[in-house]
Amino acid sequence: MKTLLAIVLIAAGAILFYQGLNRKNSFAGEAAEATTSIANQIDGGARTPRHVVTMVAGGALVLIGIGLAVGGRSRRPLNR
Repeated sequence: MKTLLAIVLIAAGAILFYQGLNRKNSFAGEAAEATTSIANQIDGGARTPRHVVTMVAGGALVLIGIGLAVGGRSRRPLNR
């Protein structure tokens, strides 16, 4: 069950990351970066464009899925 969940998390994270990357390379992504940069310079805020949040969330899901797949196995104690 953990393996299936890990695969789902990795796939969902990869899809989210890919969508964010496509948005970043589009005209809408470039416009979002420009307007966010201008707004941050005006009032000193810490805004981030939506594609950055999408890419970070996708990367986090992939890392969680890998961690679950690799480190999710429990170890049995030694029989003594």
